[in-house]
Amino acid sequence: MPDLRERATELRELMDDPRADLRLLERTYDRFSYVNAVVSRPGLVYRRDVRPRARRGPIRILDIGSGGGDLCRSLAAHLRRDGLRAEITALDPDERAIAWAEEHDEGAGIHYRAAHSSHLVAEGERFDVVLSNHLLHHLTGEELGALLSDSEHLVGDGGVAAHHDIARSRTAYAAFAMGTGLLSTTLLADSFIRVDGLRSIRRSYTAQELSAAVPAPWRVRTHLPARLELRWEAPHARS
Repeated sequence: MPDLRERATELRELMDDPRADLRLLERTYDRFSYVNAVVSRPGLVYRRDVRPRARRGPIRILDIGSGGGDLCRSLAAHLRRDGLRAEITALDPDERAIAWAEEHDEGAGIHYRAAHSSHLVAEGERFDVVLSNHLLHHLTGEELGALLSDSEHLVGDGGVAAHHDIARSRTAYAAFAMGTGLLSTTLLADSFIRVDGLRSIRRSYTAQELSAAVPAPWRVRTHLPARLELRWEAPHARS
């Protein structure tokens, strides 16, 4: 097992390489939904932050760094099941991810956009829920600060920003290595998920590190399995 005492920020994930094999990259997008259903628990995100707001009326949701769009599609499915309405925007600067996600929308009706969050800030956009999943560990300190600033500008009155990521630990690394090892020749074959997932854990924060890296009133919460949530809630009336 590698040394996990400090973040391995020098590691680069294979799917972030602009020259990455497109077939393997698209297979990775396709398989993410299976992994994230277990690891990221989108149902919990829906029940805690999306459904209570959507019950009061139609809402707007933004997923920053949406990748292949599996979180957005999951939220859309939950909303349809409950008869609730929301406009969902999947935002990612990687045009490869947006192109694949649009092609695999599966009737979810999500709005896909290849852009940075700063572009939406400049346009004066507002959302009730701003989310990200497995984005924080990709960012430099400067980029993290920009994400938090953009999130605060993009969240409307009474809304919430909730950025979710992996918590670095020996247990998380060992569990992911074992679980993906068993599936490496079947479900996860011909994808970057195993290699990039292990690199992601090594790049990720502990709860203490993330708390030290962000300003108040942002708060860090921990969830199972080995999850971090960086959270900020807007007041109900802002001048």
